[in-house]
Amino acid sequence: MRAVADQHPPRRTRTPRRTRTEAQRLGDAAEDEVARHLEADGWIVLGRNVRMGRHELDLVAVDPGPPRALVVIEVRWRRTRDFGLPEETVDHRKRTRVRAGAYGLLDRGALPDGERLPRLPLRFDLVVLEPDGRMRHYRAAF
Repeated sequence: MRAVADQHPPRRTRTPRRTRTEAQRLGDAAEDEVARHLEADGWIVLGRNVRMGRHELDLVAVDPGPPRALVVIEVRWRRTRDFGLPEETVDHRKRTRVRAGAYGLLDRGALPDGERLPRLPLRFDLVVLEPDGRMRHYRAAF
């Protein structure tokens, strides 16, 4: 009789998660900076890098207003303007993905960790952070 270990193929070990690229780390730092700025202005950041299926929302926050609003914030950072302004990278495909993620979040009524969403009007903002530290905040950008 064969041993139980011989009856099953060996388990594969999970490959380690890839380390983040420099560009991803810089994007994370930009999101951190925007979140700190918003919180200093009285906003409540509910979630960062919120995954809804295949969609990711950079920041989900409450704007204290007036009027108060639940805001999904797309953060853009670019090292240079060689290929245009960061704002120009938010095309119709990106807007569609952000909207789909946000509406999925609203349908669920809660963040992935279970925290309930406040019942407020929804708004989509765009915040751009330039390498020199300048920040542009577009309310109701799309």
